[in-house]
Amino acid sequence: MENKLNGNKLEPGTAGQEQKELIKILLVDDEEDARTTLLELLELNQFTVTAINSAENALKILQNSSFDVVISDLFMPGMDGIDLTKAVNQRGLNVPVIVMTGYATIESAVESMKAGASDFVTKPFNIDQVKIVINRTLETKRLQKLATEREYYENLSNIDELTELNNYRYFQHILQVEVDREKRYKRPLSLMMIDIDDFKVCNDTCGHLAGDMVLRQIAGLIKKTTRGCDFAVRYGGEEFAVILPETPKQEALVVAQRIRTSIEEYAFEIGNGKGSLRLTVTIGLSSIPEDAQGERELIEKADQELYRGKVQGKNCICIAGQGRV
Repeated sequence: MENKLNGNKLEPGTAGQEQKELIKILLVDDEEDARTTLLELLELNQFTVTAINSAENALKILQNSSFDVVISDLFMPGMDGIDLTKAVNQRGLNVPVIVMTGYATIESAVESMKAGASDFVTKPFNIDQVKIVINRTLETKRLQKLATEREYYENLSNIDELTELNNYRYFQHILQVEVDREKRYKRPLSLMMIDIDDFKVCNDTCGHLAGDMVLRQIAGLIKKTTRGCDFAVRYGGEEFAVILPETPKQEALVVAQRIRTSIEEYAFEIGNGKGSLRLTVTIGLSSIPEDAQGERELIEKADQELYRGKVQGKNCICIAGQGRV
C-alpha cells in the first residue's frame, strides 16, 4: 500500500478497502518521529489513519469528519491531550479518545481518563498492546450504543404515542412496584381513574381529529396539575389514571380537585376554525390500605367510584368509602 504524507495529514491508499470498511483513526502527536512510527504500525494492521500534529487541528477536523477512535499524545504544546479529551466530550463529538504517554507518566494518563479519555497506551509502542486497547475501546463504544438504544426503545414502548403520557403497560409495572413498596414500608398509596364525560359526543360532532386534539390537551393538563412524584398515564381510550405514591386519600383529593377544575375551566381547541369546546371529567379515587390490599382491588375500587360518579351526574370526584365530594 502506498501512502503520502502531506504536511500533517496522511492520505491512506485504498487497497483492500473494497473488501471491508476499515476502522478510521485520527492520530494526534506533535513529534513527527513518534507520529510516523505509530502511523506505519497502524496502517500495516489494516487501520485507516489520518495523522495530525496538533490538538487544535484535530478538533477542527473532528467538527467536519467522523472517526471511530482518536489516539492523542498526552503532552503537546498549546492544547494537550487532556484538553482535547475535554473538548471532544464537551462538544458531544461522540468519539472515544485514547491517550499516549511514556511509562514514567502513567499518573497523567489516569488523570486524562478522569477527564473522559477511554483508555491509554504507552510509549515506546507495542502494536499488540495498541490493538488490544483499540479493540477494547471500540467494544465498549458498541456496548454503550446498544445500551442507549435498548433504553430508548424500552422508553418508547412505555409511551402513548398520541398523548405522550406513559401507557397501560407502564401503568401495570409501576402500580405493582408501588403496591409492593406500600406493603414493605407501610406507606399509603392512592389511585385515580379519570374519564372524559360525553367524549363520544365530541368525536361524533367534531370528528376524530378534534377528539385526538382534545386527548392531547387533557393529557397536558393532567401532567401539569399532578405532582412530580405522581405517575400519570393514558389508561385507554378517553380514560386516564394517576398513581399517587405515599399519598393518603385526603391529599390525593386535593390533586384530583385540581385536575377536575383545570379541565372544567379550559377551552379546548378543536382546529379547522371550529373554535373551542368545554369538557369535564369524572374521577374515581381509592387508596391502600383503607380500600384495597393489592393492585387489582385498588383498580376495581377506583373504577367503581368512577362509575358511581357517572351515575350521579358526572363532573365530580367520588372517593371509596366516602362517595361524591
